[in-house]
Amino acid sequence: MATSDSAPINRPRGQIIENHSFPWTAPGFANMAGCAVQNEQLELRMKRILIGLIALAVLGAGGWFGFDLYARHRATAEIEAVFDRIRSQGGKASHGRVAFDVTSRTLTIEDIAVDPAGQPQARVKIAGIKGVGVRQADETRFAADSIEISGFEVALDEVGPGKLKTSYKVPQMIVRDYAGPVRAQNAPASGSLIDLYRFVLDQYASVTASSIAAPTLTVAFDAGKGAAGSGEVVYSGLAIQKLGKGKVDAMKADRAAFTINVEQAGKADKLTGEMSDIIINEFDSTAIAAALDPQKASDDSYHRVYGQMSSGTYVATSTQGMRMQVDGIAIADIAVRPSKFRPAEILALLPTDRYVQPTPAQSREMMEKLAGLYDGLRVGKIEIGTMSVTTPQGTPRLRAIRYQEGEFALEGLDAPTPQGQVKMERFALKSLSLANLMRWAASLTTPGQAPSPEQMLGLFQVLEGAEIKGVVSPYKNTRQLVTIDTISLNWGQLVGSIPSKANLVVKMVAPTDPANPTQLPLTMAGIDKLAINLDLGAAWTESSGALALAPATIDLGNLARAQLRLALANVPRGVFTADAGQALSQAGQIEAGAIELSLRDSGVVDLVVAQFSRMQNVSRDAARGAIVEMIRAQGEKIAAANLDAKAAVDALAGFVETSGQTLTIKLTPLGKVPVLQLVDVLNSEPIVALAQFRIEASTGL
Repeated sequence: MATSDSAPINRPRGQIIENHSFPWTAPGFANMAGCAVQNEQLELRMKRILIGLIALAVLGAGGWFGFDLYARHRATAEIEAVFDRIRSQGGKASHGRVAFDVTSRTLTIEDIAVDPAGQPQARVKIAGIKGVGVRQADETRFAADSIEISGFEVALDEVGPGKLKTSYKVPQMIVRDYAGPVRAQNAPASGSLIDLYRFVLDQYASVTASSIAAPTLTVAFDAGKGAAGSGEVVYSGLAIQKLGKGKVDAMKADRAAFTINVEQAGKADKLTGEMSDIIINEFDSTAIAAALDPQKASDDSYHRVYGQMSSGTYVATSTQGMRMQVDGIAIADIAVRPSKFRPAEILALLPTDRYVQPTPAQSREMMEKLAGLYDGLRVGKIEIGTMSVTTPQGTPRLRAIRYQEGEFALEGLDAPTPQGQVKMERFALKSLSLANLMRWAASLTTPGQAPSPEQMLGLFQVLEGAEIKGVVSPYKNTRQLVTIDTISLNWGQLVGSIPSKANLVVKMVAPTDPANPTQLPLTMAGIDKLAINLDLGAAWTESSGALALAPATIDLGNLARAQLRLALANVPRGVFTADAGQALSQAGQIEAGAIELSLRDSGVVDLVVAQFSRMQNVSRDAARGAIVEMIRAQGEKIAAANLDAKAAVDALAGFVETSGQTLTIKLTPLGKVPVLQLVDVLNSEPIVALAQFRIEASTGL
């Protein structure tokens, strides 16, 4: 290998040049030739290695790009196959560019448009889908680290018999740790809304994801001139946590703002408002799917749909000047029973033409079906926080609405009235059955015919009692107040539609009314308030036929306290009927039992004496003496026919003679005393009626 003259000579430092050959000598040429051969061999090897590396690089790049092209082709083919299936079923489906990046395993699909067959009113548009980390989990499922969907829109035109038009728009949605089927099931061939819901729920149950987030969701609807009106709801900050097998651990929305156009009393109105902090925990779509599945029609067990639903403040404003605010809502344990909760049956009864009014028979059938639907729905608890409604007439407020275990209660009412402010601590309906309420309402819908007594008595089957507590209300146009501590009415042991057991408790204070002639003695005596304490109870025992009125107590705090015990025997079941003729015929068998009356004087005797004193224009002592003499004189006549009656007359005279005593009278039948005959005799010959009883009477302080 030749070198230039100026090339440096490399040698170890300090080496002595001896016996070396220069280029122009023979030994020098030989050395040079040997070096040239070695260098050429080295260079040849280097070229071969370099050529091999280049060849490998070319082959690798070709293989990579080939695989990339293959992967893109396969992704495109799989997607196109899905769209072909939609088209083969008569639907319309198209998409734009499809790209697949092998390095990041990112699949991108643009401009998706689908109009499924069999549902011509449904349209789906998606601007783009981008899946990152896409891979096939097994033969039937694929997974992705994340899926981002943009420009998602669904429009449903004239859905169901109500012809409701709805649309859903989601500008952006991100799904994390997704797994789902490679191919979706075939959409239902029928146009049934129920079949469509079942299809969606089945797809939903086959998907898993660690989270789903969407900044906004807009739902628009238009029911034409129907009661629902038209408008839209915009949800913000939507998020779903841990989705799998149709169940969701938690769903939330930071805010839901709505605008609704409706007609109120023939006038156009616009409602606007919002709800904050919407949270749903433990949602299970499989429970709804079971209720929609005809094969589960015999399933009588409850399936929980929601563990808990709650929201923060809810505000709604009307253009007609109304404003409503609710501080919070919480609902727990919502479950359905497939054997009863059959929404498909309700939808089947809806009229196909919303402008045609249903016949009375159709309305009754619809309400009966709704009653069955409520039979299949269970709600553990409902709590609605402080509610206020601002109107031009004022702002009524309600502290809470509660529902739990069949009890519906309103608490903390404070409302304006023309006479003044009304306050109520609590109003409750006990053991309320919405299903029976619907059935009762259906029984009343007979055009041109007033409800029968039997139909009205059906209200007893709807609930088992009512209660009012803590009421303060203005009395008429006066400055005085009616105060109700408690009014409680309970009933049960229904025979047909009539209770055979009942209890009434009343504790209240009411002002006396000078304008009422019956209350004139009270007002003239200076009594401006009347305290009432009433406790009435009655129960029938079918096995013995006994009906007891006990307790039966009335306490007029500043006047008297009376207690009555009444027993009836041989009371037949047939007397509990709304048919007056039948009840009267059966009542002939009823016999009187023991009767006991206790009356404690707390001022009533003095009130009677004072009234008699004014009427006769005599002193009170003279008036008292005159009353006692009249009682004894009348008693002499009664005692002539019944010696037992004399003791009662003497006790009554002593009761009037000395204030503050307690009078006790007990009547015991001497034999069988038919009640109807006793009533007839009392009207015509009371002395003869009393002769059928042993009379015991006494007085005491």
